Amino acid sequence: MRHLRLIPAGTKIRFIERRKVFFVFSALLIAASVALFVVKGLNYGIDFKGGILLDIRTQGPANLGELRRSLAGLGLGEVALQEFGAPDDVLIRLQKQQGGEESQQVAVALVKEALGPNVEYRRTEFVGPKVSEELFWDGIYAVTAAILAILVYIWFRFEWQFGLAAVVALVHDVLSTIGIFSLLGLEFNLSTVAAVLTIAGYSINDTVVVFDRVRENLRKYKKMSLGELFNLSINQTLSRTVMTSVTTLLALGALYVLGGEVIRGFSFGMIWGVVIGTYSSICLAVPLLLYLNVRRGSGASQSAGKTVGEEAG
Repeated sequence: MRHLRLIPAGTKIRFIERRKVFFVFSALLIAASVALFVVKGLNYGIDFKGGILLDIRTQGPANLGELRRSLAGLGLGEVALQEFGAPDDVLIRLQKQQGGEESQQVAVALVKEALGPNVEYRRTEFVGPKVSEELFWDGIYAVTAAILAILVYIWFRFEWQFGLAAVVALVHDVLSTIGIFSLLGLEFNLSTVAAVLTIAGYSINDTVVVFDRVRENLRKYKKMSLGELFNLSINQTLSRTVMTSVTTLLALGALYVLGGEVIRGFSFGMIWGVVIGTYSSICLAVPLLLYLNVRRGSGASQSAGKTVGEEAG
């Protein structure tokens, strides 16, 4: 039985020799992402800047497209709808209106008038700035805790050098994701935070697969230079990495096109994350090991200067 291979067996791409190009590209990408975040900022959703929540129940399964069209012309700014539990339960989120409590009540009244009498309003809440700020910081804590936990996991499974390289690649992925959301002005909300956490998990999975082959080859090829050994390890796992990424992108592409507005931001974030995570696992995490004191299976360490200058070329 023949197996489908997107990358031919015996591929010998010289990734390590091109590491300086990868490093420059990644440095520019991170610098641009940070600059965009500082200068332009993010288009925060209602979760992070406050607003109005309405939990409604429709007669029969809700038609989100029709509901969205009914609310689009009210001039209330950002309006988000999503199915909430049962098919006839819908959560409507409106951005905070200019003015005080009276302005918020006027917005709610406009929504009720637009939706008509055949809708049951189960809950109406106002998300104030304090709650939205707490959600924002909780999102930051969640991402930070995930990265630290991954560092500890890689440290114990491999060595600290592998953990450091993996975390650098993860930070690269997270910052570049924030940068692309800032550049395109896409809504940044709790779903996006979930996408970032999922990206971290996906990226580290790819990185661990390559690192595991690196560790195996370090024990197997004690005389091979580190540059050659890292190239061999990446090429040996390249078919698996590309196949996993392509199949994941096919599913995410379908979600992005057919999933509707509710999950479009999440889907886009995941698509970007899969692409940039695959790149960082191959072109950033492994080449970074050249500059660290990686130990071979015998326990003898390699000099960082000799590794970079003499072995990798």
